[in-house]
Amino acid sequence: MFTLPSLWNLIISTIVFFIAAKYLHRYLEEQGLAKGMTRGTLVFVLASLVSWGSGEMVDWTQEKIQGPQTTAQASGDLLQLLTMIGQAQPVTTELKEPGLK
Repeated sequence: MFTLPSLWNLIISTIVFFIAAKYLHRYLEEQGLAKGMTRGTLVFVLASLVSWGSGEMVDWTQEKIQGPQTTAQASGDLLQLLTMIGQAQPVTTELKEPGLK
């Protein structure tokens, strides 16, 4: 099941992205790859992969230290959820004609 990344994952993977992009940009420039959309896209994709990998390592390390986190399951039925917490209002579908009480 999909779980949201931890705060440490977001912070570290963002930092790693910018560092990786800087070094990849410099490396590709030294190799003589012409500046343009191809090099920019290549730097973005490779830096994203490195960043994603570092984020996964952070989550893996955090899970080893703290143990597996429980995932919350969202209820798809809003009326059922409101009934569970006691705030559901009965829904009436009566049509009232104007002027009648």
